[in-house]
Amino acid sequence: MGLVFGANVGTTGTGWLVALIGVRVSLTAAALPIIFIGALIKLLGRGRVSGAGAALAGFGLLLFGLTTLQQGMGGLAERLHPADLPAVLASPDAGWWWGMFGVLALVAVGVVMTALMQSSTAAIAVTLSAHYAGAVGLDQACALIIGQNIGTATSSALAAIGASTTAKRLAVAYVLFKLIAAVIALVLFPVVTPLLVRASSAIDGVTLLAGYHTAYNVVGVVVLLPLMHRFTRLVEHILPERGSPLTRCLDPSALANPIVAVEAVRRTIARALAAVCGSTETALAAASRDEPIRLKKDAISVPEAAYALRQAQVFLSDVTGPPDSHDEQRRLIRTLHALDHASRLAETAGGGVDFGAVRGGPDDVRAGQLCADAMRSAASVAGEVAVLPGIAESPEATLASQGTDAATGAAAVSTEEALAKLERCAMELGELRRTHRSATLGAVADGTLAADAAIIRVDTLRSLEALAHHAWRSSAHLVGRGE
Repeated sequence: MGLVFGANVGTTGTGWLVALIGVRVSLTAAALPIIFIGALIKLLGRGRVSGAGAALAGFGLLLFGLTTLQQGMGGLAERLHPADLPAVLASPDAGWWWGMFGVLALVAVGVVMTALMQSSTAAIAVTLSAHYAGAVGLDQACALIIGQNIGTATSSALAAIGASTTAKRLAVAYVLFKLIAAVIALVLFPVVTPLLVRASSAIDGVTLLAGYHTAYNVVGVVVLLPLMHRFTRLVEHILPERGSPLTRCLDPSALANPIVAVEAVRRTIARALAAVCGSTETALAAASRDEPIRLKKDAISVPEAAYALRQAQVFLSDVTGPPDSHDEQRRLIRTLHALDHASRLAETAGGGVDFGAVRGGPDDVRAGQLCADAMRSAASVAGEVAVLPGIAESPEATLASQGTDAATGAAAVSTEEALAKLERCAMELGELRRTHRSATLGAVADGTLAADAAIIRVDTLRSLEALAHHAWRSSAHLVGRGE
């Protein structure tokens, strides 16, 4: 939502470009060379250089389009006059009800214009150019701008069709934001437009419209920004999460961009890793106290986490093309390593480990403590990767501590400290396994331990070491420390 609010204010810059340059100066001479240079860089460059060339060519096309608008509106002004459009509240000849009808009619026209063009920037540029050419009055242009700002939400609504719940929530929030800003603008319309009409005697009308467009969006942001938390909770209530919170990042629309797709998989791995580690740590804690395992009501099971990891693997296989830059390729490799180790972790945790064996002897107790510490540290590291800053209050963002009482205490530990502790636990478990095996099997020869109990203890400690090792390697690759 922060990006959306900023983009809404930033997109008004095109209106200022039209007001200050586009309608007064022919930009064809400058636009065509810019388009040529940008297209050349796009074709010959790679990665970010190619993207910068495409952006430069797009800017040149925008300048060329402004000149085309300027020429086209000059011809339209000969056939269209403001009197041909509905009168609005600022008109001296319009009554209240007729003027309000005119405002709403022009708002509807603005919505249709943007919906057809699929660009509020283009629609507002048309309105500014039409006013400069004398085809649309200042007050009528204000009503059109309100409708065009609402109409731009249609693009988001169409893009969210078939997308994930998160994308649909953002689209709903965007539509609500536009509607709230429009209501504010309509309430203030009888006050603001007469002021703009009077100011037009001293300030150019196109400049006033550009300022009105910017102020329209700024006021909407100022009103909603302090209410961001309640606003997002409202959107989540309108469109609740129905699927697994582990896979909510796997939006099919992200497949077109390898960088976004890899990040979506990375966050899915982190959420699943936190869930597996949380469940394992809970099982170890219950086994050490000889109590039945009781997961929290909203806890995510190991099989569900394993399924999410399989979904992430399938999702990553459908990515369109490899990343362009070397850094992004390395990030993909680290993500694949993390996915592999997390899958092995889930497979081991769901393989029927007898956690009750951690009460067998001093070494078994020590192994259980080391593995529990490793799971807690891994959940802490994964929680930092899985959760975006500022959304820790979200129900889906609490995966790192699900099912554990001690995990909440790990939140205060930094990622580096948690990763170092995780590595230390994994190494100690590896050393303990080697001495534990000989000592446990030797106890069978001494007659102090039954053979079946010895085999269970050896298998359990081997599983505990594997759990700690895979949790460590997966966490390390998630934070870029896996090389």
